[in-house]
Amino acid sequence: MMRPDAKRSIESYARLAAGYDRSCRLVMPLRHEAVAALGLRGGETVLDVACGTGLSLPLLAEAVGGSGRVIGVEHSRDMMDIARRRVADGGWRNVELVGDSLERARLPSGIQAILFHFTHDVLQSDAALENIFAASCAGARVVSAGTKLTSWGLVPVNLWVLWRARRYLTTYANLREPWRHLSPHVPELRVESRLLDTAYLAVGTLARGAPCPTDGGNP
Repeated sequence: MMRPDAKRSIESYARLAAGYDRSCRLVMPLRHEAVAALGLRGGETVLDVACGTGLSLPLLAEAVGGSGRVIGVEHSRDMMDIARRRVADGGWRNVELVGDSLERARLPSGIQAILFHFTHDVLQSDAALENIFAASCAGARVVSAGTKLTSWGLVPVNLWVLWRARRYLTTYANLREPWRHLSPHVPELRVESRLLDTAYLAVGTLARGAPCPTDGGNP
């Protein structure tokens, strides 16, 4: 499996959607850490890539405040339905949801922060990354967190990682360095291991794009 398979991903998440929130309990601390690493300020625009059922949305909405903007994009209708209910129940008027693939989604310009949380397939799609970064401004903060393989010699651990990840991704390409395609766009990306080296947190800033607003607000 070298290339992401959108059709298979949608089929898989149709089965996973109902129990997805429960399955994410182990990595919730990493989700909180990833959102905190974005360093969001009131009035900013943040993109939640492949937002799933919307578990990151309340954290992002609170961080940017009522004058800010949260854009969540998700191609699974089943996952998006749960995210929409979550937004409606939370009453977050600063959250907008887009039901489309990251390769095709029409994104607003001036994105100032981008969260990739367990979005391995998206990270392996150059077309998705180009679309995301074309809508982002230079200096936008980029944070990525997700599953990774550990040292070559730890075969049992890596087999466990592959077994657990099999339902959530459609390609194992670059699973040892999932951030590989980010590096050309975020040249000073800092990567740290998490969860006994079976996960990672990567933080950096986008090198190209239009200037970001200097007042922390929307462009």
